[in-house]
Amino acid sequence: MPSYSDKRLKNKYKMKKIAQIIILILAVMPMLRAQESPKEEDFYKIVTPPIPEGIILEVGGLITLPNGNLALSTRRGEVWIVENPTSSRPYFKKFATGMHEVLGLAYKEGALYCAQRGELTKLIDKDGDGQADVYETVYAWPLSGHYHEYSFGPKLAPDGSFFVSGNVAFGDEEWWRGESRVPGRGWIFHITNDGKYEPWATGVRSPAGISMINGELWYTDNQGDWQGTGGIFRVKKGDFMGHPAGLRWAELPNSPVKLTEKQFFAERDNRQHRDANNRAIKPENTGNEEPQFLYQLKEKYDMVRLPAVWLPYGVHGVSTSELILDDTKGGFGPFEGQVFVGDQGQSNIMRVVLEEVKGEYQGASIGFRSGFQSGVLRMAFDKDGSMYVGETNRGWGSAGDANQGLQRLVWNGQMPFEMYTVKAKPDGFEIQFTMPVDRKSAEDLSSYSVSSYLYKHYPVYGSPPINTEELNIKGVKVSEDGKTVRLVIDNLRQYYVHKLSLNGVRAANNYWSLVHPDAYYTLNNIPDGAKLPASELKTTRSTSVKAAPKAPAKEHVSPDGKGQKTASAATPTWEEVKPLLQKNTCLACHTIDKKVVGPSYQDVAKRKYTNQQIVDLIYNPKPENWPDYATPMAPMAQVPKADAAKIAAWINSLAK
Repeated sequence: MPSYSDKRLKNKYKMKKIAQIIILILAVMPMLRAQESPKEEDFYKIVTPPIPEGIILEVGGLITLPNGNLALSTRRGEVWIVENPTSSRPYFKKFATGMHEVLGLAYKEGALYCAQRGELTKLIDKDGDGQADVYETVYAWPLSGHYHEYSFGPKLAPDGSFFVSGNVAFGDEEWWRGESRVPGRGWIFHITNDGKYEPWATGVRSPAGISMINGELWYTDNQGDWQGTGGIFRVKKGDFMGHPAGLRWAELPNSPVKLTEKQFFAERDNRQHRDANNRAIKPENTGNEEPQFLYQLKEKYDMVRLPAVWLPYGVHGVSTSELILDDTKGGFGPFEGQVFVGDQGQSNIMRVVLEEVKGEYQGASIGFRSGFQSGVLRMAFDKDGSMYVGETNRGWGSAGDANQGLQRLVWNGQMPFEMYTVKAKPDGFEIQFTMPVDRKSAEDLSSYSVSSYLYKHYPVYGSPPINTEELNIKGVKVSEDGKTVRLVIDNLRQYYVHKLSLNGVRAANNYWSLVHPDAYYTLNNIPDGAKLPASELKTTRSTSVKAAPKAPAKEHVSPDGKGQKTASAATPTWEEVKPLLQKNTCLACHTIDKKVVGPSYQDVAKRKYTNQQIVDLIYNPKPENWPDYATPMAPMAQVPKADAAKIAAWINSLAK
């Protein structure tokens, strides 16, 4: 029979084991709770209304009418009125037809106005039968006939006049170079109440998102030549936004823009070079050039307008579309007064937090909702607070693989854990949250990382992020209510995009991680004011835990039919390659298994290129190999060789 002392020892051992288990549970509980954190789809549901068979809604314009009906225009030249649009059985009625690529709608005094490719048109229903009887030309502008001369708008100004924006054309031999062949191309222009044309601002390339926000004119541009990535600009009369095509008309007597082509190209090389056979050479990004930036041009010419927000290419956008202000008084969630911006290429919507510092707008782009069935081009709020989303992708590749669509985004009333605002401070940033943060996680410097970078201003299609620098976080201060965090950071850089990552911050009550932990803040101006004293800052950083050693990876054999081994015996995993694809913006145009702007990685693997051939194609793409894709891939000279080699090996591992 066991002695009393033996039982005591056993009980003591059991208690010790129980204590160890409890400690282990407490240690892993935050990780378990973090893994269970809800995602964007848990708060905002995408609803697809039934659309009658035979109706193709390649949506170009979208507006909610005073009576609650929805009016939408299509790229096929039609205007539809949707009655009871939020019901399970909305009724579609054709209001107008026979027009040319209608890429915007406005409502004024009982009539609809639309921007066709070549004119501003007023649509009048005289007999009240729900169909337009009169198609009245308010103003017609010239066209050269080039396919890329899209016209966007109109947007209604506070005085009842209209603004329209005009896409550039492209060159014939130099098919990559934006051109303004006729007045209005590469411009935003004003149509007065008496039907007169007034040039307003230039420097735009593909201004698909002309918008009015709180009575002010804004627009968004797409990545392309002279446009390093998508951008959001506030526009004033006489502004120049960076693309030189429209400067061809800047010396006309009625031009408000006081910058000439000669002045611009004295500052920037247009890179119009020819080879030995007198063929035009397409300019490409090179990694060893001395970069120039748009802000340098602004420092010399005051009419140059910087974007309030650069949208990180491949992360928050590819083809930036419309801006819309949340004026739903809480019907769409906790973001009233903030701005949303769509992206046609990524089929997603971002949230934009703006502030005015030293007379200029700046702010942060934060992810919001992805997963739409086609490219997001237009948005409008319903009276119930939900958001209509108009979509298209014909000829314009998008992550959503449907050619068209009308969907609705509905908030379920639950509060998401998000960064509510991000504001610049003299020594860093102040972040306000939608709910209190867990103090321990928020006071740990390991919960944050901050970096800054910028984009080139040059005639190449897009720019990689360059001059990237990891910034030192000196300290953090959490407010008493736990809803505000102040980050003090070394070496803030004016004009640069500052990426703030809050991967370690958790919510106080449920230990959720942020739905979107990254914010991209464009710091046009560093505010004046007092800096936080060091005595108020927390500077602790949790100890890093070493990762467990990885099991030896299996040797990879190239699927080129020769059985040759790759340079590296280990096949990179998706977890290893995904950060490289994100960093180098590859995921902007490619996914693993689905055609987007470019082919899927599985489709590339089926071509049975060697690893070295894929690396070569990263640096020197051959669009002729993929004739079914409208957008040619730009050379990616900025991708480090080690990254390219890993990406190539991983792509070939997908071959079956």
